[in-house]
Amino acid sequence: MHRVRALLDAVRAEGRTALTAPEGKVLADAYGIAVAGEALARDVEEAVASAALFGGPVVMKIVSPDVLHKTEAGGVVVGVEGAADVRAAFHRIVAGARAYAPGARIEGVQVQELLPRGQEVIIGAVTDPAFGKVVAFGLGGVLVEVLKDVTFRLAPVRAEEALSMLDSIRAAEVLRGVRGQPGVDRWALAEQIRRVSKLVADFPEIAEVDLNPVMATEDGAVAADVRVILAERRPPARRAYTREEILGSMRRLMQPSSVAVIGASGTPGKIGNSVMRNLVDGGFPGEVHPVNPRADDILGRKAYKSVTDVPGEVDVAVFAVPARSVAAALEEVGRKGIPNAVLIPSGFAETGEHALQAEIVAIAERYGVRLLGPNIYGYYSTWQDLCATFCTPYDVKGGVALTSQSGGIGMAILGFARTTRTGVSAIVGLGNKSDLDEDDLLTWFGEDPHTQCIAMHLEDLKDGRAFVAAARATVPKKPVVVLKAGRTAAGARAAGSHTGALAGDDAVYDDILRQAGVIRAPGLNDMLEYARALPVLPAPKGDNVVVITGAGGSGVLLSDAVTDNGLSLMEIPQDLDEAFRRFIPPFGASGNPVDITGGEPPSTYEATIRLGLQDPRVHALVLGYWHTIVTPPMVFAELTARVVAEFRARGVEKPVVASLAGDVEVEEACQYLFERGVVAYPYTTEKPVAVLGAKYRWARAAGLLS
Repeated sequence: MHRVRALLDAVRAEGRTALTAPEGKVLADAYGIAVAGEALARDVEEAVASAALFGGPVVMKIVSPDVLHKTEAGGVVVGVEGAADVRAAFHRIVAGARAYAPGARIEGVQVQELLPRGQEVIIGAVTDPAFGKVVAFGLGGVLVEVLKDVTFRLAPVRAEEALSMLDSIRAAEVLRGVRGQPGVDRWALAEQIRRVSKLVADFPEIAEVDLNPVMATEDGAVAADVRVILAERRPPARRAYTREEILGSMRRLMQPSSVAVIGASGTPGKIGNSVMRNLVDGGFPGEVHPVNPRADDILGRKAYKSVTDVPGEVDVAVFAVPARSVAAALEEVGRKGIPNAVLIPSGFAETGEHALQAEIVAIAERYGVRLLGPNIYGYYSTWQDLCATFCTPYDVKGGVALTSQSGGIGMAILGFARTTRTGVSAIVGLGNKSDLDEDDLLTWFGEDPHTQCIAMHLEDLKDGRAFVAAARATVPKKPVVVLKAGRTAAGARAAGSHTGALAGDDAVYDDILRQAGVIRAPGLNDMLEYARALPVLPAPKGDNVVVITGAGGSGVLLSDAVTDNGLSLMEIPQDLDEAFRRFIPPFGASGNPVDITGGEPPSTYEATIRLGLQDPRVHALVLGYWHTIVTPPMVFAELTARVVAEFRARGVEKPVVASLAGDVEVEEACQYLFERGVVAYPYTTEKPVAVLGAKYRWARAAGLLS
């Protein structure tokens, strides 16, 4: 540790951010990271002597703090053997580096033992803007940025987490050995990953690390090259709150007894009027205090000149004043001791007014006020009959909590909830996230007894580690669904290493959200449908999925969807196969999918669904219905709901999803099924199975399935 600290301080003192290869080896040796033997040659004769020590072919590389990409500079020669070749390679490398970077400082040439052939992999670390230090593993070599077969984890990692990374890349099978080639030493690779992750966790100023390539063989894993880059500056520390502090302030925000509306208005069409009307007309049972220095009475409520004049305690202050008036009013909120301020106004950082936003954050921190917003539509807490927004009230109470960073997405969420009559516990806008953000809300919703599922639209995370911690505490109890927007934004930043380049394009978010047990939705409608459906479905108790369909074509598509969503089509045992056959016409098909054909009466649907529900070896059912006059849509819906309810009453709970193909009558049938615990969709075979796949992903993350 002391040697590493001294080296990093010396590099900093020279004004450098990139370590040379010999300096990188010092760090590697200090942390037990296996690196090829090497020596620094400052002249030709030193190179010849060093090569002789290794007793065989060597690799020669330029050593310069100004030449990071050595291969591009012609600064790497592999397989050099014999004094004459060593001399020639030395001169060629130095000349190439001078041509590539004429002003480069050249310290010499690294002479390195030639490693045995093996599987080339990359092990690295990078400082992510949201998650901080993350460690990476994947296929390496010169094509690493082309193949992009890399996985990421939060650093530091435990040994078992490092080992799991080997199975998380697309080419995982290659590491186990293919076409007669032996597998690699998995523990040696995992240990390299773990040690790199500890290095960057111990020294936050290390921005990026590359071990590329690492030659992995059945006997070990040794890095051929080490690249280390330091950060130009350390990011400012974010103010942290304890779990108890978060829950305390969030409880008063989401379950307030008293709300003050700063900028309340009696004039229709103004935001201050809409917020007041929504609170009063929405049935909020607590006290509502309008604050307006130019009014005595608003909507039948006494108006106050200042929030400091409001009698008693106030839990929440909702701001409906222009951005330039927020700071002064927030000072009064702080003096009043109000713990939460909901800032609806825009005109802050989103319009370039960063100083104005920094001012209100400083005021809030000085008084201990938590800020929601600014630049939001407000928030709903439906079980409290609270609508603190300028939008229309929402009164369908249920178990889904929905949040959005964008006001426009918030309106889409509201419209979807109305159209589908989704039961909602809360809808919260986050806007600029000057203070309160997703991890605060996730901490609260994880404990909220009214919330069964949390769905969040986000464009970024201010503190990815806090979010992961909150998710890990919540996922064992209830699903967390995330729609992460801006998938390619991270890729635009410059990177000094392969790992840094690979950490763009959303790769870090994807892996670490999965690591936290979060269900990532591919699109807005998917997020909303997952949120609506996951509380409806019981958790599966095993992997065996059976498809029962009235149409062969939909059976094939449903089977494809099962595979696409990482689910397992059950291999039907002979006795169950024979049981299904008793209800299927000769031109139908047993097996999986079970094709009962479209001309069958309701009794065939009912009998086969009963078989699937009563057999303990079947863990989930996917139903494919085809609209016929023999079994009309509502007849199918009623019989399916009745059978499922009967088995649930007997304690047999399995997830059942359905795809209904037919004329417009299937829409009503789907709504009927949804309301009775069967997730059903018209005109699609993909959506019901995607929802089932999301339920399975949550069940695995929650530890309910192996």
